[in-house]
Amino acid sequence: MNCNSEKKLQIFVTNDDGVNAKGLAALIEMVQPYGDVYVLAPMFGNSGMSQAVTIHTPVRMKKISETENLKIYACTGTPTDCVKLAFSHVLPHKKIDLLVSGINHGSNSSASVLYSATLAATTEGIMYDTPSIGFSLCDHNDDADFSACIQFGRKIIDKVLTEKFGAESFLNVNFPKLPLDELKGIKICRQAKGAWREEFEKRTDPQGMDYYWLTGEYVNEEPDATDTDEAWLAKGYATVVPHTLDRTNYAELEKMKKWIL
Repeated sequence: MNCNSEKKLQIFVTNDDGVNAKGLAALIEMVQPYGDVYVLAPMFGNSGMSQAVTIHTPVRMKKISETENLKIYACTGTPTDCVKLAFSHVLPHKKIDLLVSGINHGSNSSASVLYSATLAATTEGIMYDTPSIGFSLCDHNDDADFSACIQFGRKIIDKVLTEKFGAESFLNVNFPKLPLDELKGIKICRQAKGAWREEFEKRTDPQGMDYYWLTGEYVNEEPDATDTDEAWLAKGYATVVPHTLDRTNYAELEKMKKWIL
């Protein structure tokens, strides 16, 4: 199955950069040839919110636009809220063939998956038994070039729609900051071991009040590895990493079965 297939699919789109982000427009362009597209995205940016949900204030939603095969909504909630709200009140028959999230302005490789609201939406998607893909581009520029993401992203979508894809897995797709003619290809690989080394920097505002600003940098803990998302992105390839809901450490589980408590 591909975007030229006669079957008309039902596709849900969201993101964490907000309904007006260029990356969201690029993702809509990527999936529109496949069928009917329903978009529900945050009204404002929600980067770094991970799987957060709104519980202390009401979530408000409004329709932005509607055409024959594209309906766009925005809400005051998080990307996870968007998925929950969509399956409750937006999607017809509560059945969707594919959920896509992004295209994020900035990388979501390695340890960034723990903080990413882009990928939180895909995590939520597979809780609804929906094949889900998160897309990110290693470029924070508001006017980033998403042309390579659109063309190569469709290759990945075609595979997800035609191959038997695990019901409890979602795909994390990252693209290097390269124009279409320089992207070398796509690599299916594992997540790099790394971490964000962060600290809060103490500052003082003009009124003499102290405040704290989060700073830090990413540290690749296996810089010599050649089979990770970080390694392939550095070489000019897009990367695809399958993730699952189950975060059990099975090796440790077997050891712990011998504990006497």
